[in-house]
Amino acid sequence: MSFFPLSPDAAEWGGVRYHTLLGPSDSGGAMSIVDTLSPVNASPPRHVHDKEDEIFVLLSGVCEFWADGEMFTRSAGETVFVPRGVEHTYRVIGDKPCRHLVILTPGGFEGFFYDMARQQCRIPEDMAAIEQSAARFNLRFTGPPLGN
Repeated sequence: MSFFPLSPDAAEWGGVRYHTLLGPSDSGGAMSIVDTLSPVNASPPRHVHDKEDEIFVLLSGVCEFWADGEMFTRSAGETVFVPRGVEHTYRVIGDKPCRHLVILTPGGFEGFFYDMARQQCRIPEDMAAIEQSAARFNLRFTGPPLGN
């Protein structure tokens, strides 16, 4: 499942790989771009970003998205825009991993992924620690992952 090596500037958490291509220090804080590889059935808990807009650019695979009560599917070559403050989640479906770019405006939220990778927190066992880190990155969890 390796599209990119797990180098010092990449992280793995819960089977998902994150590699920051453009960080806030490269953009004056304006944005971050994270290359992400998620296995089949990967799904974060439903959540809200209070300060960041989030854009998903699917490079391979298929995801079902839930945003603000609406379900829809996107595949390679398609994008999804989730404005800040909108409750959302996604799940990788089909039989292949999903590689997608996550574009965050402004940048900085990608630090959450690296914090979780360092701690190797598990969902749901370590939700208290996960929620503590999430609060530092303006993230609120609002429900379960898709499929749960």
